[in-house]
Amino acid sequence: MIPEGKQRLVKDMLSREIRIPVEPKRIVSLVPSQTELLYALGLEERLVGQTIFCIHPQAHFKQAHKIGGTKRLQLDAIRRLQPDLIIGNKEENAKGQIESLMQELPVWMSDIFNLQDALHMIRAVGDITGTGAKAEAIAGDIETAFCKLPEHRTERILYLIWREPWMAAGKQTFIDDMIRAAGFSNVLKAVRYPELNAEEIRELQPDRIWLSSEPYPFAEKHIAELQALLPAARIQLVDGELFSWYGSRLVKSPAYFASLA
Repeated sequence: MIPEGKQRLVKDMLSREIRIPVEPKRIVSLVPSQTELLYALGLEERLVGQTIFCIHPQAHFKQAHKIGGTKRLQLDAIRRLQPDLIIGNKEENAKGQIESLMQELPVWMSDIFNLQDALHMIRAVGDITGTGAKAEAIAGDIETAFCKLPEHRTERILYLIWREPWMAAGKQTFIDDMIRAAGFSNVLKAVRYPELNAEEIRELQPDRIWLSSEPYPFAEKHIAELQALLPAARIQLVDGELFSWYGSRLVKSPAYFASLA
């Protein structure tokens, strides 16, 4: 139990009230981009558990205590760590597992669809971990970098994240907002991550197809497969982390987006 007087009530991005220590000492992170943020905030000594997908920073990954995958958390392992703060995300973590943890432990959840949500998350994580000044500096650097991106182009993008079946990033996703921020437009009108067949891809007639490096490991051979389907389209492999990681890595995204132009 956290002693009275050494705890406070905070709200997460789902508008839930959570009682946490004034200065959390044992933090478990359930999302790769937020784990990387915690390291950027200098909290490596307080980060006692992270997922197998929390690969950045790589210098810390090997020795870090793993607690399963983002959607297959090892709940008993998390409980044994006795965290005084767990940080997760509505989309990336399984609802049932999160609800189970919420019954016993303080769980702070993010819910992110766009750049402004990501900036809010960064500042909020800084607040709840007592690293507000560092978080503000990171958020400020990200805002400055994004402000330097060029004006909107006319090119329409199909952003593929999976094969067999083909799946793409549609509206109401963080990737969609990154496509917009990069100055392009998403050819899809469907929401979330729709499945597409070859004929549907052909009918969309995108100017470019971006093949994300994650979660599916797209390679050069997949470019040829799609080029046969859409000979006029420009098809590129792109760094999925810079389109979908919404923590401190975002500071690198604008320069990368500009290079794609």
